[in-house]
Amino acid sequence: MEKEFIRQVNNHIGILHKVCNSYFFKNPYWEDYFQEILIRLWRAFPNFKHQSSFSTWMYRVAINSAIDIIRKLSIQPVHTELSKNEYEIPVSFSFTESEEKNKLYSIINELNINEKAIILMYLDEFSYEDIARTIGISTSNVGVKINRIKNKLIKISNRYESK
Repeated sequence: MEKEFIRQVNNHIGILHKVCNSYFFKNPYWEDYFQEILIRLWRAFPNFKHQSSFSTWMYRVAINSAIDIIRKLSIQPVHTELSKNEYEIPVSFSFTESEEKNKLYSIINELNINEKAIILMYLDEFSYEDIARTIGISTSNVGVKINRIKNKLIKISNRYESK
């Protein structure tokens, strides 16, 4: 079971990067959240029933985990003051960043929790049915939400262009 999990996760590791970047972009605890989601995937793996593709299941668990982490963070007060030296420490990610990728994640980061999940799966060419099952909405509603999200992304992108 462990080898199968590792193989599947390695085949779909990009999903974890996309989810973490969309929900925790440029967060200093990005790697911790990545690891937390990976642990949650491992714990949930025995319940994977192969009723959907592994990647769809992985998206569902990863997105729900990210949302759960955000909810827990929102109820905890944050009282952190950084020294001048800490401001100068670069945040490192486990992959190469490009300006365009940074811009994309900055734009996606302005979406709400569900919009992020929908657009990520849409960009990875998941079917409307898979998106609907993962998010918990009707298949017909997926198309409506995607169109609204696209319009919202255009407005956000235009705002970035005018800066």
